[in-house]
Amino acid sequence: MKVNDFLNILLDAGLDFFAGVPDSLLKELCCCITTRLNSEQHIITANEGNALALAAGHYLATGRPGVVYMQNSGLGNIVNPLLSLTDEAVYHIPALLIIGWRGEPGVYDEPQHITQGRLTLPLLKTMGIAHSVLAGEEQVREACEYMMHHGQSYALVVRKGAFEPSQKLPPREELSALPREEAIREVLGLLGEYDVVVSTTGMISREVYENRRTHERDFLTVGSMGHASSIALGIALAQPQKRVVCLDGDGALLMHLGALPVIAAQAAPNLRHIVLNNAAHDSVGGQPTVMGSVDLPAAARALGYKEVFRVDSMDGIRAVWQDFTQVPGAAMLEIRVRRGARKDLGRPKESPQENKQAFMKYVQS
Repeated sequence: MKVNDFLNILLDAGLDFFAGVPDSLLKELCCCITTRLNSEQHIITANEGNALALAAGHYLATGRPGVVYMQNSGLGNIVNPLLSLTDEAVYHIPALLIIGWRGEPGVYDEPQHITQGRLTLPLLKTMGIAHSVLAGEEQVREACEYMMHHGQSYALVVRKGAFEPSQKLPPREELSALPREEAIREVLGLLGEYDVVVSTTGMISREVYENRRTHERDFLTVGSMGHASSIALGIALAQPQKRVVCLDGDGALLMHLGALPVIAAQAAPNLRHIVLNNAAHDSVGGQPTVMGSVDLPAAARALGYKEVFRVDSMDGIRAVWQDFTQVPGAAMLEIRVRRGARKDLGRPKESPQENKQAFMKYVQS
């Protein structure tokens, strides 16, 4: 289906407010929305629950449902507001949910998507949300008509390849000329012999895997976006004799920013938090995050981090490394990098269970 035709149907039905978290299966749609709508009509949110809340506010102010897009993994973030805010037993607020179906049964996908993919349709059914798998324009019109007639939410589940390729995102300025993989390689080279790494989901974990010889020292967080820093804190508190380095991304950090004051309050001296910031959801199409305009060092200090460093070059990483690693308390290093990854970037050969077992054996030794 052509994304411009899809968007036109929604706009013609009066659905002119969009919010969500980008997904690789929806990248053509996200690009089309970004290109055609202004910043008051389209907001890329920190997480999917925020997106539904924004859509609810729009409905309260206008009487028109909002459109909320997400990967199906985002259903986990949106269950609470769906059931306790917009549900017909509470405020009865409709929204159109557009859900990328990662891990669709019978379609090969990464391990973190398998269970979520199998449960996507049953979960929608359990929550009482009318839904269908997108197959053509008529379904989109029926979804709009259902919302308007019943005043209830409707979900369109989108398979891989459902949208035809469209225009690319408009060019925007990079935060840095430093490639992310080179920054990761430099950090890995500076680590001590017994240091362990917890890396966030997406390209960062894949680049860690490609550039590390001893994978038993790395926990590659293949799913659970935004929680790598909390996993790292749990390890650091339980193993105070080992230094734990969390390699985070700006989109992941933003999704669960509330973890920062908790990490800061624990002040674990053996936890070092590194954020690779390219102001983009790089693993799912490059849609922007707001982190390019955020003073992250100031924000992290305000949330309790004892010291925060910002660099945008290899020399900068080397220059601050000793001071960063010796801060007596919570410390963060923001490394500003450019968007993109090499085309031949590989994926871990071991399963998540194999990664977990090897990591546990090492970290508990």
